Amino acid sequence: MNYIYKKKIMINPKEIFTVGMILFAVIDIIGSVPIIIELRKKVGHIQSEKASIVSVIIMIAFLFIGEEILNIIGIDVNSFAVAGAFVIFFISLEMVLGVSIYKDETPETASIVPIAFPLIAGAGTLTTLLSLRAEFELINIIIAIVVNVLFVYLVLKFSDKIERIFGKSGIGVIRKIFGVILMAIAVKLFASNIQGLF
Repeated sequence: MNYIYKKKIMINPKEIFTVGMILFAVIDIIGSVPIIIELRKKVGHIQSEKASIVSVIIMIAFLFIGEEILNIIGIDVNSFAVAGAFVIFFISLEMVLGVSIYKDETPETASIVPIAFPLIAGAGTLTTLLSLRAEFELINIIIAIVVNVLFVYLVLKFSDKIERIFGKSGIGVIRKIFGVILMAIAVKLFASNIQGLF
């Protein structure tokens, strides 16, 4: 009974919001709307439900298994968090400067593989998740993942309407704003974990 109570008080709305914003910026589903629109034109239909379910399974599974993999190869979470901070920093540079450093090419089909991975649960997202484990409670990260994937599902479902509402320039402004936020988060993540390496 005490164990259940302790798990409940670990849920922290502030942490959920912070992690949720980080994942929202890294996944960058709003910035991916033009890619989604193009895919919809090519294949006619995007399996929003399946893509969302698969992506949440990948992210939560990696959240648990990822640390074990690191232990097997002898890398601690602090080292991975510092490496993750660099990845997040470069993603934020892409968003702010509008350059392509990191992301994969546009997928050719709208099957589970290109949408769920790498568009949603890509390398940047997975790296970020393990980095976040060094800073936040596991339960709060999981809740933030679920909330983000629900939002991703809505974007996949109504991507054409979203593009009409915001327009290309509006989506560009949103990306730049979240890029700056993500850059600040990368610096904080680096500063708080670099001490653990020495």
